[in-house]
Parts: sequence; C-alpha cells; structure tokens
Amino acid sequence: MATRYWIVSLPVQSPGATASSVWSRLQDNISRHSFDTPLYRFNVPDLRVGTLDSLLALSDDLVKSNVFVEGVSHKIRRQIEDLERAGGVESGALTVDGVPVDTYLTRFVWDEGKYPTMSPLKEIVGNIQSQVAKIEDDMKVRAAEYNNVRSQLSAINRKQSGSLAVRDLSNLVKPEDMVTSEHLVTLLAIVPKYSQKDWLSSYESLDTFVVPRSSKHIYEDNEYALYTVTLFAKVVDNFKVRAREKGFQVRDFEYSPEAQESRKQEMEKLLQDQEAMRTSLLQWCYASYSEVFSSWMHFCAVRVFVESILRYGLPPSFLSAVLAPPTKSEKKVRSILEELCGNVHSIYWKAEDDVGVAGLGGESEVHPYVSFTINIV
Repeated sequence: MATRYWIVSLPVQSPGATASSVWSRLQDNISRHSFDTPLYRFNVPDLRVGTLDSLLALSDDLVKSNVFVEGVSHKIRRQIEDLERAGGVESGALTVDGVPVDTYLTRFVWDEGKYPTMSPLKEIVGNIQSQVAKIEDDMKVRAAEYNNVRSQLSAINRKQSGSLAVRDLSNLVKPEDMVTSEHLVTLLAIVPKYSQKDWLSSYESLDTFVVPRSSKHIYEDNEYALYTVTLFAKVVDNFKVRAREKGFQVRDFEYSPEAQESRKQEMEKLLQDQEAMRTSLLQWCYASYSEVFSSWMHFCAVRVFVESILRYGLPPSFLSAVLAPPTKSEKKVRSILEELCGNVHSIYWKAEDDVGVAGLGGESEVHPYVSFTINIV
C-alpha cells in the first residue's frame, strides 16, 4: 500500500476536450512512460461556486484547515498504534466506512447525505472543521483518563521495583520477620550492599537495648540489602540517629496484612480499569479515525474544486485524479502532468533552481496545475 499520494487537477480547456478525453490521455501517458505509478480518478462533485471573492477568502483558510484535519488524523493513528502495542496485539489495517484507507481514497465518493453539494462551500468546510475539532477534544479527554490510570500503575510499579531505599517493602516482609510486643519492636534497615559486614558487626553496639543476634537478612538488590533488627521500643529514635551516622537507613514500616491486601486489590482494579479503558479507547479511535479520514477526503475534494476554479477560471472544467508515483518516477510524472496541462506559460510556474514558493495550495512546490500531497501514514 502506498502511503504518499498526489491529488491533482488538470484543466479541460482545449477545443473539443472533455474530462473523459483528458483522462484517457493521462492514462495512456502514465502507462507508456511511468507504468509503475498507480492512477485513479478523484471524483469531485459539482459544488456550489458562490462568488470569486468568497473562493479567494476560503482558499486562505483551506491551507490552515488542511494542516489541522490532517494532523488530527495522524494523532488518532498514532494513538491506535500505541494502544495496540500496549495490548500486545499486532497492528491491523485501518478502515474507513468498512474499506481499507487507501481504497477509500482511490475510490472516493462524495457523501451527499452528510455534505449536501448545494450547501455553501464555507458551510461545508465549517462543518468539517467543527466535527474534527470535537473529535480531537474528545480524544484529549479520553486519552487523559486512560493515561491517568497508566500513571497510577507506573507509580505503583516504581514503588515495587525501585531500589530498597524507596520501594514498597510490604511484599518482601513476612509476618514471622516482625516482632511486636509491649516493649519490643522490629525495625527494617537498608544497608549498602558492600557494607553488610559492617552492619552485622556493629548494629548491636548502636544501642545497649538492641536484642543480640536479632538482625536477619531479608532481601537485597543491586545497591542495598534489607535487614531486620529487634530492640526495645523506647530507644527507637536514638537507634535511628546512630544508624544514620554510620550510613544505614532505617525505613518507617508497619506490617499490616489488611493494608497489604488493600494495595493488592487496588493494583488488580487498576489493571482491570486500564485494560477496559484501553479497549474502549481503541474502539473509539477506530471509529473516530474513520470519521476524520472521511472528513479529510471531503475536505480535499473541496480544496481541489476551489483551487481549480481559482487556477483555471469559470465555469468549472477540470479533471481531478489521484496518483502514487514511486520516488524515482516523480520527475517523469510531473512532466507528463505539465504537458497535459497545455499551459504555454508553464515555465513561469517553475521556481528558480527548483525552489518553490507558496501557491494557492500552500505547498512548497509550484506547478501549472493544481497539486498537493497527502500522507496517509
């Protein structure tokens, strides 16, 4: 599937020429000189022209609006890819109205029910803009809700997988590791990994009320080791100060099976919420991508219509087409289109040294015919 397409229009102005005859000439030239270039008719309906002043005013807005609509289309596509990746599913081909994206573009049919051709062009463009803007706003809200749950899970995972100095210790400590009585209490000490011998030889001397041989190795990571130590409750504060002076950190910890179970249930609920929201957001994105891409193609049809009239004049008489030339064939296809344009002054549309200036379509390339590029990925 091609991902980069040209939408072009050629004037039908030669004596006796018709859109069908220009189409036949285009097909013949492409098949003879650039046979590897896919070529399709782009069916633009007879839209309501209005006044030239209104078309000129609209043309300025079309360029900015195209950037916006195209941008939303790509945002939704990227969101779909992220959600599919997060779910561990293989990315599938996106569809628009039930057909593949490239097929929808190359077989485009105007939706009269959605955009009546007798409506003013400004109204059609305004409807497309407002529909796409609403979808973008909805996506921001939905994505924010989903990302909030992901952030909560990430924070919990960091607490459970970070270093012993900061991580949650509840899943490392067992009930039998803790001694709690009227006078005795068990503390958890975080000892630098390479200072464990120092800890074992000195913890009993940090205070006279430490229970001898009470320190027990619980766990260690790349940086630290986790030890328990039992002592009289009345000297806890003094022990913490003396331990800190020797480079040992005593973590505040209270063993609570209820709290541990509550955290486990919270984690499970967040995981369920995340998957439910991911699935819901993905389905919404599939539907919204179809809607936005369809709106974008209708917008392109309006753009071709307006720019063709401003370029070739009234009454509207032009052939519009979609091409997907390989990079190596682009120059040849351009020359074919220019020749069929039949503009004896076409040399004046070329910028010096192949550096273009902005034309009606706002493109960086300038040609004697209407042309703009769309990237569907």
